[in-house]
Amino acid sequence: MGRKLKSTTSKVLASVALVGAAASVAGLGTYGAFTGTTSASETVSSGTVNVALGASGTAANRLSVASTGLVPGDTIQRAVTLSNTGNQNLAAVTLSTVAAPSSKLDTDAVNGLQLAIDACSVPWTEAGASPALTYTCSGTVTTVLASRAVVGANLPLAGLNSLTAAAVDNLRVTVVLPTAADNTFQGLSDTVAFNFTATQRTATNK
Repeated sequence: MGRKLKSTTSKVLASVALVGAAASVAGLGTYGAFTGTTSASETVSSGTVNVALGASGTAANRLSVASTGLVPGDTIQRAVTLSNTGNQNLAAVTLSTVAAPSSKLDTDAVNGLQLAIDACSVPWTEAGASPALTYTCSGTVTTVLASRAVVGANLPLAGLNSLTAAAVDNLRVTVVLPTAADNTFQGLSDTVAFNFTATQRTATNK
C-alpha cells in the first residue's frame, strides 16, 4: 500500500505543475497588444516688431542738429524718417520726450517750447544752412502730432504709414518758443530726447 500512495501523490503534484504552467502562459497573453503610430510636425516662428530712425546727422535724421540763440517767436524745424523695420504691422506708435538737463523751457507748458509733428507723403525738401533748416512738402501734408508742450509721455502719433510692415513716414518736427516767453527764459538750455515706441498689431489666428 505504501507504493500505491506514493504513486497517487506523484500524479497530484504533476497536475498542479501543469495548471501552474497554463496560468503563466495566460498571463503573458493579457499584456500583449497591437500598436500603430503616426506623426506630424509644424514649423512655428515669431514675428518682429521694430521701428527705426534714419542715420543721425543725415537728411533722414536731423534731430541731432542743435539750435542755439532762440528768442521768443523763433522756430526750429528738423526732418526725420521713421521706418517700420519689423515684419509685422503695428497697432500704434507713440512718442515720449524727455528733457535732460531740464529748465523752464520745458517745465512751462504754456510759454515754454511747443512741439508739433507733420508728415509729408514724399520726402521733405530741405533748404537753408544747418542749423537754420526749413522744409517744404511737394506732396500731401498731414498732422501727426498737434502743437503741444515739448515734453510728454506716450503721445499717440496719428496717420502713420509705418504702422504697415516695411513702410516709412517722412516727418518734420517743429519746435517753437512762443512769443509770450518773457525775460525769465533768457540764457536757458535743454536737451530733448525723442523716443518712439511701437506696439504690435492685435493678436489673431495664424
